[in-house]
Amino acid sequence: MATEPSSPTATRHHSLDIHLDDTNNQTKRTNKRMNNNQMKPRVVRGGIAGGERRPLASKTFNRQVSLESGVTVLGMDNRFKGTYSSGGEGSTALPRSGLSLGGHPCGDAVPRKGDFSMFRTKSTLSKQNSLLPSRELDPHYLNGFSGPLRQEVPVTTNVPAGRYFAALRGPELDEVRDSEDILLPKDEKWPFLLRFPIGCFGICLGLGSQAILWGAMSSSLALSFLHVTPIINLVLWVIALMVLVFVATTYSLKCIFYFEAIKREYFHPVRVNFFFAPWIACMFLAIGIPPAFAPARLNPAVWFAFVIPVFALELKIYGQWLSGGKRRLCKVANPSSHLSVVGNFVGAILAAKVGWLEAGKFMWAVGLAHYLCVFVTLYQRLPTSEALPKELHPVYSMFVATPSAASIAWKAIYGEFDAVATTFFFIALFLYISLVVRIEFFRGFKFSVAWWSYTFPMTTASLASIRYAEEVPCFFSKGLALSLSVMSSTMVTVLFVSTLLHAFVWRSLFPNDLAIAITKDKNNGAKAHGKGKKSSKKAYHDIKRWAKQSPFSLVSSLKKSSSVDKDSDGNLNS
Repeated sequence: MATEPSSPTATRHHSLDIHLDDTNNQTKRTNKRMNNNQMKPRVVRGGIAGGERRPLASKTFNRQVSLESGVTVLGMDNRFKGTYSSGGEGSTALPRSGLSLGGHPCGDAVPRKGDFSMFRTKSTLSKQNSLLPSRELDPHYLNGFSGPLRQEVPVTTNVPAGRYFAALRGPELDEVRDSEDILLPKDEKWPFLLRFPIGCFGICLGLGSQAILWGAMSSSLALSFLHVTPIINLVLWVIALMVLVFVATTYSLKCIFYFEAIKREYFHPVRVNFFFAPWIACMFLAIGIPPAFAPARLNPAVWFAFVIPVFALELKIYGQWLSGGKRRLCKVANPSSHLSVVGNFVGAILAAKVGWLEAGKFMWAVGLAHYLCVFVTLYQRLPTSEALPKELHPVYSMFVATPSAASIAWKAIYGEFDAVATTFFFIALFLYISLVVRIEFFRGFKFSVAWWSYTFPMTTASLASIRYAEEVPCFFSKGLALSLSVMSSTMVTVLFVSTLLHAFVWRSLFPNDLAIAITKDKNNGAKAHGKGKKSSKKAYHDIKRWAKQSPFSLVSSLKKSSSVDKDSDGNLNS
């Protein structure tokens, strides 16, 4: 029987350690039970041993109880390092780290530092199969622990399209939901290449289309009264070329050093469409080349160099739409899907510029077929598709880009702005007006680099209106072309200034790209913590119950259970 502590101070710091000696062989335990060889556990209170108890027939466990707080840790043998000097071999000690549970996963934890190497190219197998939990505990306490905190999911595993819709929110799917956890820390600044998204090519789209617009304004007879100088086209073209070289070089470095992050962007249902943007931007530069540099006819190799990658991407993405798998069109359709279609019409314009009219007709036909599919899917919002945000966003300007580009391509291929081209232009004009009358709903959105991708739809609509004014010269058509051109140029100017301010003054142009760091499974990190919460709730109720008991009542209850085991074993032997 344990003796009474000599002072009140000692009472507050006494602890009770109960260790059950166990053997690894179940057969040996059964033979010892039949021979009535009782194993005597050590009950230590303040260093005094006493009492004895039979081991349980079920799986044995180690229990350690602090009489100061009533805390207990169950089933943690070989989980914590360090032993009591009096505990003997195999006994474990509850660490006194100042935490309520002594370093147990239920307690507070030190915030982890990001392991960005998981997204590096050709990472080692151990890095590929690593999954950082949302809270990393000291390895001293997690050594050998095989619980839910050690659930491993390879970072290289493809994330399903539906997972992006479930874990992210916003029209661009770039904001993590509050209930989700990510693989990297949110409060730590990530490397620059990891923060450089594919959407940066939208800047090239906006500037390249503006170069084409000002070139058309300087050469169009319908707007000859403006006396636009071709120098503006030259300056914009040079700026667009420089920006494209910088963005392409930076993103190429990201492909070299962080290819796993590139794969995450490719499987993103919105950003996968931006993989068309580099090649569309190159085609814009080829179409809008200044007259001082432009040859009489472009080399067809230019068309091959820029259209072949677009065609290869289309075979992949359109095949997924057609196959009806997890990435079928009704599942992943969003306004940015127009980017994967508009490349066909831009390629048709470039084909006409190099003199390959039949190739241009082929690209136009492919673009028309898939434009109808995307347009109907987005307009109907089928029950099987993911719901689009109710609030408007600049992403909806993508609805204007495709019909405008289709009308311009038809004019470039057939040489006249006939009924077909006019029909597509009027479709684009109606969609444009339907967005303009709801301009108040576009307020309150955070600036993003991806906004640049939504400027070229306004520019293509302006170009189509200029072609229409040339075919139908009147006050209304000329006024419409001028109004749309001014609105497009104003928007590009505002975005250009905002980009410079965010990049060099506020230094907030490239925040952490949280969308690429989501887990594959729903609440993968939260699942582990969810299980921990359930176990912690049970442990909490046990703590309250055991804390209400006095140390002696706890020891006496253990002795009573031990005596019950003895009686049952005696009856079994008799």
